[in-house]
Amino acid sequence: MDNTTQVVKHLEMIQGVINRLGHDSFLIKGWSMAILAAGILFIARGEGQSEMVVLAFLVPVVGFWILDGYFLWQERLFREVYNEIRKQDCTDFAMNVMKHKDKPKRNWMASMFSVTLILFYGIEGVFVLAVWMILATGG
Repeated sequence: MDNTTQVVKHLEMIQGVINRLGHDSFLIKGWSMAILAAGILFIARGEGQSEMVVLAFLVPVVGFWILDGYFLWQERLFREVYNEIRKQDCTDFAMNVMKHKDKPKRNWMASMFSVTLILFYGIEGVFVLAVWMILATGG
């Protein structure tokens, strides 16, 4: 196998990892919405009228937000590796993502507070708080 073919194969491997991370992030968002919807059904049926039960649904929202931030962080790091490899003439098939972690916006917290994750999980959090306020005021 010549050097160019090796680089292409390496890039395909990295792209596969990036695709899996993106898919995992999509699944996390789906699970987060499903759990929130199940909780709202639980409350709507009158089985969870306590305000504290509603606030408990913030726990999975925050947990999924943290996990989704991790997947986005890893995806960003692998994109850096991809950009590094695509400029090379030959490759050793290394995927050292940690050497890119000190670049701007390449840390876990920056990924957690990306615009897309803030919007998605922020809306879920606001929804939970709105339901809590409705129940707290007796509505």
